[in-house]
Parts: sequence; C-alpha cells; structure tokens
Amino acid sequence: MLNLKFTRRTKAVAFADDLILVIRGETVSEAENFSNLEMSKITVWSKRNKVRFNEEKSKVMLISRRKRKEVKDINIYLNNKPLEQVTTMKYLGIIIDDKFKFRQHISYTAEKCTKLIYNLSKSAKVSWGLKHEALKTIYKGAILPLLLYGAPIWAESMKYEYNRLKYIRVQRLMNIRMAKAFRTTLSEALCIVTGMTPIIIKTEEAVKFKGSIKCRKFLD
Repeated sequence: MLNLKFTRRTKAVAFADDLILVIRGETVSEAENFSNLEMSKITVWSKRNKVRFNEEKSKVMLISRRKRKEVKDINIYLNNKPLEQVTTMKYLGIIIDDKFKFRQHISYTAEKCTKLIYNLSKSAKVSWGLKHEALKTIYKGAILPLLLYGAPIWAESMKYEYNRLKYIRVQRLMNIRMAKAFRTTLSEALCIVTGMTPIIIKTEEAVKFKGSIKCRKFLD
C-alpha cells in the first residue's frame, strides 16, 4: 500500500501495523478533497488485497496554526463511512495536538511519572527505605526515559513556563527523596545536592544527542 501513487501533497508514514497519512492543503476544503482522494485509493487497494481497515479506530485531525476564523470541520471517509475528527492523537507514544504545542503530551507524561513516584514511595517506603544510589538508579532507568521519550519532537514546547514547571515538579519529587530533604528546599539546591542535571538541561542534551546521531548516520 505504501507504493500507491499518492499525490505529491501526501506523505505516508508506517510503523508495524500503524499507518498515518499526512496531507497538505492550502485551504481546509482543499485538504479535505485531497484526503478523500487518497482514502478512496486505500479503500480500493484494501478490497483488492482483501485487507480491511477499521474505520472506527481510524481518526482524522486537522492541523493548523492559522488564527483567522474558518470552518474547521472536515468530512473524511473510509469504506464509505465518516471518520471521527479529533483534536489530539496518540501516535507511537507521542500525543500530537492540532496546534503542535504538545501541552497534552507533557501533562500526560508528567502525571504518569508522578503517579509512578508516589506508588514507589508507598510500596517501597522510598522516603526512608532506599538509599541515594538506589533512587538514582530508579530515576535514571525508569523516570528519566519516560520524561525524555520523543524529546526532539516536543522540546520546543519547553519554552513555555507552564510546561517547564510540570517537568521540574516531577524531578523535584524524586530529588527530595534522594536528598531526604525538606519540601521547602529549592529545586536548584536539590539538583546540586543529588548531583542530578536539571531536567530542562537534560531535555536540551537529549535533543542534541539525537541530532548528532542523525548527522553521523548521514555522513556514514
């Protein structure tokens, strides 16, 4: 199916059994028309190859940063059935929103990590039971990978303070437990005591690291 003759406005991205079509249009109606054209090709292909796509699990999202008022309801069909239009979409673990601000993704990840830390505190009595090195291992091996997953995609959203604060709070929770410190201790001081790199700097490092890997692969 990836070899179908899509228009030059369309890019098909596939991973395992997940497929996403990115279709560009100068206007909403144009994007809608091109989308339905591509979906008709997929419908024909699926019937010919006896493969059925679940239209109930398939979603459509209009991505636009235009501030002017315009109709943003679009009607896209698969198997002659309308697809649900959404404002956020989770793809390969990243929550993408229709403005590319990634606020929902950062909130979701921060909440997930916070729950993990509290559950860990409750079951293992982290506050007094585990030593600094054990907590450091847990943070680096479990919490940090969750926080930084897909960083090159959403890192730009960290320029907003409300996003930065969510991640700083998560690191702060873990640092307090590592340092056995009072809750009033400053976040900067906690990072110094525990030897942990501030999460915002860590995010920047992750983006640069990914970028350097891509450059090396290209040069090779």
